[in-house]
Amino acid sequence: MNAPRRAAGPRASRRRITGFRIALSSLGLALAASVGALSAVSLRVARTVVRPAGRRPDTRILRLDAAAQTITLARTPDTALPGRYGLFTVGSAEYLRLGAIVGSEETSVTRKLLTHVAADSDLAAEAAFSGWYYDQPGQLHLPFHDVDIETAVGPCPAWEFPASDPTDVWVIQVHGRGTTRAETLRAVPVFHALGITSLVVSYRNDGDAPTSPSGTYGLGATEWRDLDAAIGYARRQGARRVILMGWSMGGALALQAALESPHGDVIAGLVLDSPVVDWRTVLAFQGRMMRLPAPVIVLAQTTIRSGWGAAMLGADEPIPLDRLDVVARARSLRHPLLILHSDDDGFVPSDASHALATARPDLVTMEAFTTARHTKLWNFDETRWSDAIARWLREQGLSRES
Repeated sequence: MNAPRRAAGPRASRRRITGFRIALSSLGLALAASVGALSAVSLRVARTVVRPAGRRPDTRILRLDAAAQTITLARTPDTALPGRYGLFTVGSAEYLRLGAIVGSEETSVTRKLLTHVAADSDLAAEAAFSGWYYDQPGQLHLPFHDVDIETAVGPCPAWEFPASDPTDVWVIQVHGRGTTRAETLRAVPVFHALGITSLVVSYRNDGDAPTSPSGTYGLGATEWRDLDAAIGYARRQGARRVILMGWSMGGALALQAALESPHGDVIAGLVLDSPVVDWRTVLAFQGRMMRLPAPVIVLAQTTIRSGWGAAMLGADEPIPLDRLDVVARARSLRHPLLILHSDDDGFVPSDASHALATARPDLVTMEAFTTARHTKLWNFDETRWSDAIARWLREQGLSRES
């Protein structure tokens, strides 16, 4: 017969309580470590979003054939696109213009060089593929002059391309994040052919214009004021109808100007190429691309739009993501818009552009592309891109042919 089990004594009870406390403490430390790790990653993501960064290599030069004037690049979704493009390099050349694909393999693409490269050229392997094509205003072979737009942060340089004949219709070209005004030169000939003066502008922290006190992006929430100053400049030069054309983040600037500018009465319409219409959509998409946990992106957004986050990021002020969500503010829009966006953009998803077109079919004309990727619609199909803009301008009564 088994002896009866004795009740646990005080010592055993204390051991169990101590073990339970240790387990809770370990769990708490693990949770704290997880939260800390998420917070650190979120802060890093937020800092990446607001801090201007240099151009990053996204392909490699595998072979240069000076005799044939061809260049072979590592295959990426961008380098495999048909059309004309540019390549930022390091070495004996800084920028090359690229033409048609003349050879293609599983891991590489060979393209025709449209910039002559000498046989003794020395180029680093790392390179950045670009949709710019033109990198200097003189390459357009159109009359232009340099001007400075006076803004709150100082004079922002711009290029002014006068129309052939006197006109009161101007277009202001606004480039995207992490790039400069040369990005928008592709559009100038289209507007010039239609009798419209082009003003190609810079804005704070873009590398051409002065920096703000913090040197950080406002994602359009502050930069639109520099665009507003450009509208004022155009107005003083005789513009009575101003078209805003924004590329990528430049689209966010243009939309904010359309909603907030005291010069709204002269804004005749907006043309947006691959625009940021809602930053939350972009950040969520980028988070999925980087396979980041959803809480990281949510916390990054909270950091960006909060006062404490602005202090941690060294930003001038919190970034009002609600105000930058133009889908939510669609009813406040009052100018006609043409949106050109590729449904496989790969950087700024077209979802918000489609949502804005659905919310305001009375104002928004949506020209959806496929395959063209981010801000490379002109490069991919110049004829369709140019025709869509020209047709829309005629419909709005803004072109010389109207």
